[in-house]
Formats: sequence, C-alpha cells, structure tokens
Amino acid sequence: MSNDTPSRKSKAIPTSRFSRVSRLGALAGKIAGNVVTQGAGQLLRGEKPALSSLLLTPKNMTNVANQLASMRGAAMKLGQLISMDAGDFLPPELATIMSRLREDADPMPKSQLIDTLNQAWGENWQDDLLYFSFAPVAAASIGQVHKAITMEGKMLAIKVQYPGVRKSIDSDVDNVATLINLTGLIPKSLNIKPLLNEAKTQLHQEADYNREATMLTRYGSHLADMERFLIPSTYQPLTSETVLAMDFIEASNLDALLDEPQNVRNAVMSDLMSLFFNEVFNFKLLQSDPNLANYKFNVETKQIVLLDFGATRDIPDDISLGYKELLNSAALQDTQRMKAAALDIGLIDSTHEAAQVDAVIGIGMEACESLIHDEPYDFGTSTLVQRLHDKGMTLTAEHDFWHTPPADALFIHRKLGGLFLLARRLGAQVNMRELAAPWLE
Repeated sequence: MSNDTPSRKSKAIPTSRFSRVSRLGALAGKIAGNVVTQGAGQLLRGEKPALSSLLLTPKNMTNVANQLASMRGAAMKLGQLISMDAGDFLPPELATIMSRLREDADPMPKSQLIDTLNQAWGENWQDDLLYFSFAPVAAASIGQVHKAITMEGKMLAIKVQYPGVRKSIDSDVDNVATLINLTGLIPKSLNIKPLLNEAKTQLHQEADYNREATMLTRYGSHLADMERFLIPSTYQPLTSETVLAMDFIEASNLDALLDEPQNVRNAVMSDLMSLFFNEVFNFKLLQSDPNLANYKFNVETKQIVLLDFGATRDIPDDISLGYKELLNSAALQDTQRMKAAALDIGLIDSTHEAAQVDAVIGIGMEACESLIHDEPYDFGTSTLVQRLHDKGMTLTAEHDFWHTPPADALFIHRKLGGLFLLARRLGAQVNMRELAAPWLE
C-alpha cells in the first residue's frame, strides 16, 4: 500500500444534513453582512447601490467558492454549473475566484477514505490489492479518484464517493436555490421548481455508481468503430453504489493540445463536435457534463479519452427529431421552420409575444451561423459566444423573456455550449456543415 499524501490539504466532508445546512446558513450570513457593509458605505458616499453589484464582489465570491468546494457534493456541483456558465462573462477577478470550483476539490482525509472503502469492500480490502495510492489523482464534486493495482497486475482507477453525498442532494439543491433566490437576480414569477427537481434526479443518478458503470458499457458500445476515442471499461468485482472501479488510462489534460499544431487541434475538435451530433441523433445517449476534466488527450496516439459518465442521459425520440428539424432550418436559414421546431421542442410556447419569439429565433439562427457555409469556422477568432451571451441578457432585460424549456433541451444546449467554449480555447477551425451533413436534407 502507498502512504502518499495529497498535494492539496484534505478536509473532512460534512455528512449530516444539519452540518451542511449550517454551513450554507453561515455563508448566507457572511454575504448578507458584506452586502450591508458595502451598501452602507455607498449610501454614505451619496451613491445608489445596485443589489447585484453588492452581491458579486470578490469577497462574497471567495466565500461562496471556498464554502462550496469544502462541502463537495451537490452544493459544489451546482456551483460548478453556475461558474461554467458565467465564468467567461464575469469581471476577470471574479472569474478567477469562481474558477476555484472547476479545479480539483479538497480531498477527504485518509481516515474518512478508509472508512468509506471498509463499508464498500470489507475491512480486509487492502490485503486483496497489490497497490493502492491513498493520494487521489483527482478530487471532484461527487467523489475522488485513486490509482490501484490488482494482484493480477491490472491497473485501475477507483472512484470513491464522498460520504453523505447521496443523503444531502435534495437539501443541498434546495439550499443553494434559496441562496440564488435571495440575490433577486431571478424573478419570483419564474417557476424553477421543475428544473430543481430535474437537478435532484440528475444528481441522484450521478451518485449511483452502479448506474454509471452501466452507462459506461452502453456508451462504450457506440464507440466500437470510433478509434479516435478511448473509454475505460468497468472492473465489476470492485464496483458498487459508492465505488466505481475501471481501467486506468494514461493521458494528459486537454491543455496539452495548446502545444499541438493547428491541424491536430482542428481534428480533435471536429471529432468532439461529430460525437455530439452522434449523441443526439444516432446514440440518443448524451454525456451531458461538458466539464473539461471529463476529457483527456493521449499525446502519442492523438486519441481523445472520455471520462465520467454519471451525467449520461437518454435523449427521447421526439427531442432528437426536433433538433434535427432545428439543424436543417438553420442550415437552410428558414426562420419559419425553426419557429415550428422550437415550438415542438418547447423552447418557446404559444403564450410568447411575436417580438419575444422573433428574438429567440434570431438567437437560434446566430448560434448556428457555423452551419451556413461549407468551410471551416474559426472558433478562435469568433465572437459568437460573447454575442449569444449579450443577446440572451437583452432577451430577458428588454423582452422580459423568462421561460424554462424542457430539461433535455437545457442539457443539449449546455453540452454544445461547453464544446463551443473549448473550441474557442483551442483556437480550432471546424467545418460544422460537413460534420452535420449526415443529418441535413
């Protein structure tokens, strides 16, 4: 057994509902205190403070990021979702603070790790392994990953779920939602309950490692003929609800691609975009978490390694068909056809005014601008992501458009948005129309 110590200082995970509620309550108190102090100072200077500017301060964001990272579980996962969506559009100092949630979490102490493995594998589990590294190779929101070697010499990645995560999901989601509502940035008239329920369902699924093992196998079957991708296989003897054992695949973080020539970056991004189209239209199985840590790159073989299938979800036939219609309407620049597809999917409904619908369709057309011409689209120089963000803000501010589309649509948009951000980061040039050709009329 290895007695390595993790490079990041470990912190015990709060496992009881009371301790987690208390931490979020203390966080809300800190934020409220900072808001009062900042607001009083601005009032004394004769300024009229805006609530959003008082909330989104470096001090408040530091408190939020640190507390969610120390709690792990659903609280950190929701913080990651918020930071990924907003990170590129916050002021640089705030974006840096919130990026804390997209880095490794604080690992749990060795004693807590051993207790968790004792419950899953029995107290003599160390006798059955040739090697186990107590220092995690990665620590995320739901669990942390360790390297192990079986007595037969098979190298494994062991994902160990943090204790108490499953029991705390519902209360974590409710408490983080309360924090968001307190900001006043979301109108009280908007019913976000269906989305919160969907978030709970998704997180409960992610916390079931037996389910993830099944998804690994299902998704891997679709990649049998796609040699550019590598995906680990499950090692069933050591897999349970709280521990997932799988092949350990040596690979680098995606940042290694920044040192690769343009043609390699273009090829990797083209493969990932093509995979997305296959997920929606062929597999009807979407790995819906676009976190960059879920992708690795083998520098020698130029293969892309795909990880973390806890957030994998089935795509219903009607949603898949609706997005095929949306894709074709964008390629043909047919706004009426896109409107019909958007109605079928649930992106808009019959209660929306003509100006609101026109604004939504306009954003949809702009989002698909890379499909119009049969040539490489330069994501590196494109301002598309910023333009879409600005028009989305205008849609809510000027057109008062507050609408919660189906969860399946949100996850599809989220995955595509993550790919757009990655393509921009890599400065990739991708012929999107060529990749979409199998599904275009």
